[in-house]
Amino acid sequence: MSQTQTYTVVLQPEPEGGFTVRVPALPEIVTYGADEEEALRMAKEAIELSLEHRLSRGEQLPESGQAPVREVTVVIATAA
Repeated sequence: MSQTQTYTVVLQPEPEGGFTVRVPALPEIVTYGADEEEALRMAKEAIELSLEHRLSRGEQLPESGQAPVREVTVVIATAA
């Protein structure tokens, strides 16, 4: 039996190029892609492997709901 789940991924642009990818529902996942397409492909592969591993150990799969993403603005004091 198969089912489909959708997981939120966070693409962090890197100064040298490419993207570091994290999956909030699966905190063990940190991967990288040279461009957005590769980053998403790597994320998909990492998610599939993580879920496969969890199932093989009899663990429950995390919910696939959307993780809320918000921005917070802070004031940074500079030296006078």
